[in-house]
Amino acid sequence: MKTILIVDDEPAARYGLRRALEAKYRISEADSAEAARVALHTEQPDLVLLDVVLPGLSGLDFLRWMREQGSELPVLMVSALDTAKTAVEALQLGAADYLVKGFELEELRQRVANLLKLATLEKENDSLRRRMTTEGQFGQMIGRTAEMRRAFEIADRVAPADSTVLILGESGTGKDLMAQEIHARSSRAGKAYVGVNCAALPETLIESELFGYERGAFTGAAQQKKGKFELASGGTLFLDEIGDMNPVTQAKVLRALENRTIERLGGTQTIPVDVRVISATHRNLSAEIRAGKFREDLYYRLRVVTIELPPLRAHKGDIPVLSEAFLQMHGARLGRTARLTREALAAIDRYDWPGNVRELKNALERSLVLCPGEEIGVGDLPQEVVNGEAAPHKHSEGAGENGFSERDFREAKRKFEVAYLTRQLADHRWNVSRTAATIGLHRQSLQEKLRELGIRRPGREPVEEE
Repeated sequence: MKTILIVDDEPAARYGLRRALEAKYRISEADSAEAARVALHTEQPDLVLLDVVLPGLSGLDFLRWMREQGSELPVLMVSALDTAKTAVEALQLGAADYLVKGFELEELRQRVANLLKLATLEKENDSLRRRMTTEGQFGQMIGRTAEMRRAFEIADRVAPADSTVLILGESGTGKDLMAQEIHARSSRAGKAYVGVNCAALPETLIESELFGYERGAFTGAAQQKKGKFELASGGTLFLDEIGDMNPVTQAKVLRALENRTIERLGGTQTIPVDVRVISATHRNLSAEIRAGKFREDLYYRLRVVTIELPPLRAHKGDIPVLSEAFLQMHGARLGRTARLTREALAAIDRYDWPGNVRELKNALERSLVLCPGEEIGVGDLPQEVVNGEAAPHKHSEGAGENGFSERDFREAKRKFEVAYLTRQLADHRWNVSRTAATIGLHRQSLQEKLRELGIRRPGREPVEEE
């Protein structure tokens, strides 16, 4: 039998509520907020009927205290005050419903039954989500290997805690999907989720995007604009690729996190913001700190809880289940079905997947579109998968060329630099500017290093800008 705690200082009001509900529920009573605090622990109620006006601590203040303690008990506010302001305040503080005294008893019974039913469904959903997490699913993410289940379990635990989270992982491992699911499982789920890709924004724009600007702050600022911090207030701000953020902006982000306030560019007004920050990066931030490219104080502020998403090559045991899920998803959208042959699945398993889960998803969509029948064979897979061309993470290959087999440190260093820069340039189609931006060098510094090492684009004399 469900227990209902009635909190009201008027004995007659408590008596009326008890008589209306005791046939179906176990009833507990409290005549003040102080007594209700004790009853929450001793009676373990399933729902609280809470009067707004109480001696000492008011009903609204008691509700605020409950939510600050992390209690998610459904609360039905009951008041003789028929004012929209009080009702709105109660709902903003986390009340599930609001009734004005003078209501019909049947309406009270129906509201109570609905709230208890909703609370039961929410508990069942939480239980289901936890079971799915244990079995290898976290929102849209799937992974049944120990590495992925460990990441899912940490994310599931931290989601309701409102703590700052740092997600580490290579490009394509699903950092953005994990951030979205953490938000969806948090108390901020009904509020805004705002994402910013720090690597995609030029240094001249990232501050205005994050903090907004006032009219006339710079040439072209024709009107006031709110930044992402303001737009995400009350919800979650996802800072993707935060390792690519410039030091000046890093300092302002740190200040915003510590003070929970911002200032728009060109403005003097301090604006309070209530955001949960989830950040992500593919970079090694410890190395970036040693190189003087990332602030150590911001790093420790961001990594209250750290979640590491392994590259796909480190949890290849998930490839069959991921492949099946992607083929079902693509098939439903494209209106066709196909399955992988044993040989095709073996080829997929041999490949290193430098683009991780995102690359696998796209490769399977291409294969599904191009295969002529209901089976995807080896010939339907992308050529690089069949040939196993992209295996940059196997250090055992080409050990002599990258310097690992050299005894002399200077020669090993030179060979490593040649191998590393050649790989980076090839990945960026030998575009010097893009390569320099990716590896954290100025273009002129990279060009000087290329001349020093004698690195040239195959088939051409000098390395060219494109």
